[in-house]
Amino acid sequence: MNIAKNMEIIFLAAVTMTMATGFATAETSPRRLEAPQVVKVGSDTPMTVITVVGKRLTAAEKAQLGN
Repeated sequence: MNIAKNMEIIFLAAVTMTMATGFATAETSPRRLEAPQVVKVGSDTPMTVITVVGKRLTAAEKAQLGN
């Protein structure tokens, strides 16, 4: 038997067996969907905001810091 001539049939048979096994072992009962629970995250205190005020360095100042 020349396997090269029958590779397509061998491949299709393997795929068919794999699919049949998958369907045979598949779960048949539907899953129940439950409503998600509401969880409060965080606290009652307001969020802390930090503001940084400053000037940008010029190119000369950056070069001076690099040396």
